[in-house]
Amino acid sequence: MKIYVSVDFEGLGGIVQWSDVSKGNNYKQNYLMEQLRAFLKGVGDNYVLIVDSHASGDNVLWDITNEFHNVEIISGGLRKNYMMSGIDETFDRVVFFGYHASIGSKYSTMDHTYSSSSIHNIWINGQLVNEAIINAAFAGLYNVPISMVIGDDKLKDELTFFKNLYYVETKVSLGRFSAKFKPMKLLLKEIEAKTREMISKPRNFFESFKFKSPIELIIELSDTSRADLVEMLPLTERLDGRKIKVVHSDYQVIFDTILSVAFICQVAKTIGR
Repeated sequence: MKIYVSVDFEGLGGIVQWSDVSKGNNYKQNYLMEQLRAFLKGVGDNYVLIVDSHASGDNVLWDITNEFHNVEIISGGLRKNYMMSGIDETFDRVVFFGYHASIGSKYSTMDHTYSSSSIHNIWINGQLVNEAIINAAFAGLYNVPISMVIGDDKLKDELTFFKNLYYVETKVSLGRFSAKFKPMKLLLKEIEAKTREMISKPRNFFESFKFKSPIELIIELSDTSRADLVEMLPLTERLDGRKIKVVHSDYQVIFDTILSVAFICQVAKTIGR
């Protein structure tokens, strides 16, 4: 069995603020590694591709492959398909690890969607989406089903339409920078046990996710200067001061547009200063 794991950080237990997930004195990389170890224990000998998908993609320590010889890691930033690099039709299932709720979700810890400062909202075919939904649809390009998500309680509420999805609730989010945590030992046991149960199910127990074509993408930016930049992208229509729209039959184009917008908006931080 081949398992694809896209690893984020904000949705993990023990995490409540940006300094927890950024290089510095409060960087809680050990929390990420402990929860990831619990998952890999549950996986057993099955092949796992870990895709380090938070920030610059340099959070998952390569040392873990000394302990788990069935694991390979994609790391580093500025790569094609970013959080979904390396997926193809040979994988049996996808796991989203450490994921979080969409921007604007009430009481959600560190809520954002692909950008914590530039993107305000994203709709696809009229549905307000988060990173899990966006990335699940990308896996759908290869007919790979979503089998498990590890994240906070607010993200769980946003994914109720996924059938037979295994979910590990890492914390109860109380606000953008606060949460209630269960004992670490209990969470690690839950991650390992749920993973073992998920692995025991056949591939056809889970369903792949796709948006119906043509696909309409609407992105609401945080301010007009970012929209000024983004409307220069091909296929883009400016709807108002902060919203742009792209319609296309190929979800790869939609996905590439989201990533392009997120990266281009980083440039806007330096304009006008």
